[in-house]
Amino acid sequence: MIRILLSAKLGEIRWTQADLARATGIRPNTINELYHELAERVNLSHLDLICEALNCELDELIVRIPNKKL
Repeated sequence: MIRILLSAKLGEIRWTQADLARATGIRPNTINELYHELAERVNLSHLDLICEALNCELDELIVRIPNKKL
């Protein structure tokens, strides 16, 4: 499973979704989908903009958690 940790990162630096949208130029709806882990696809340029704005690395925003074996 892929987890998007944007909500935790924004909380850590005390930014709102609106702050991030303004800093990156990414549509607020797109930020909201990432924040709530609803996005099925992620634009690589958006990830780059978010990392630049938050001064972080990609592995601080996205992690892979192994699926439970049946």
